Amino acid sequence: MKIPTTLSAPQPPCSLALGTFDGLHQGHMAVVGQAVTGAKAAGLTPAVFTFAQSPSGCPAVVTPRDKRLLLESAGIARMYAADFSTLKDMGAEEFVQKILFSALNARQLCCGSDFRFGQGAAGDTALLSALCQKQQVSLAVVPPVNLEGQKISSTRIRQAVEQGDIPLANRLLGRPFGFSLEVIHGNHIGTGLGTPTINQALPGDFVLPRFGVYAAWCRIGGKYHYGVCNIGVKPTVGSDRVLAETWMPEFSGDLYGKRVRLFLLEFIRPETKFSSLSQLKEEIGRNAAQAKAITKRQPPERFMESVIQPERKK
Repeated sequence: MKIPTTLSAPQPPCSLALGTFDGLHQGHMAVVGQAVTGAKAAGLTPAVFTFAQSPSGCPAVVTPRDKRLLLESAGIARMYAADFSTLKDMGAEEFVQKILFSALNARQLCCGSDFRFGQGAAGDTALLSALCQKQQVSLAVVPPVNLEGQKISSTRIRQAVEQGDIPLANRLLGRPFGFSLEVIHGNHIGTGLGTPTINQALPGDFVLPRFGVYAAWCRIGGKYHYGVCNIGVKPTVGSDRVLAETWMPEFSGDLYGKRVRLFLLEFIRPETKFSSLSQLKEEIGRNAAQAKAITKRQPPERFMESVIQPERKK
């Protein structure tokens, strides 16, 4: 997938999905899928127009790297990730004419029914439809995707993650919630306890799960290893940043500097400050047994099968 950093050169005619896509949940992927389908039918380049950072300022549910990977796997060939500050004062009609039609050479547009654009979010799908008709550009407005009677949204997913309700977040996303981050050095206390862990620092603009211990799957070199993961600031030993600290009882090896993908499955307990390292070690052992039982119920090959498919609003 190409990610142009400048629009000075002519862009190929495209079928363009529009949105912040800060979660790439099932609603977002429905819009992206429509753009890909339209591109194939019309011989256009499947593309996405989004923003490098969410205009809302809310933390993202997907990292920038995973956002690119997910869009590419969905069939997107080009992603335009604009700086919101450079466009926020542009009028709605000017944005469509200068950016979407002229600069990006959009021949088809796809968006959700709540898509807003232009200064003060003044533009809506009705205005976009009128502008597309004048330019003879087709427009597909994708209806909301619902789960349990409510619209799927990044807000719902953030709330679920922040409350530790990972099963709900997974159903809303349509895939397991997780991240792929570099393994960094910690204080090596886990090694001394006989429970060596990997440490991953969560980005500042990424949604923070409820602090506590989770059952997790870790993917390393294409293989899955069950793990018990503590997300937080490690109150017993202390940390100056939010970390995902994971022990994989059945894995051994040096992972420093490498990326490890972590999938969270279920919340086990809140983060706790123990009075001694021996108490901490005992609790980690109990939590590891709980994590192993949970991962047995949710083997990695059944990840997607376990996700409830929502219903499209009619």
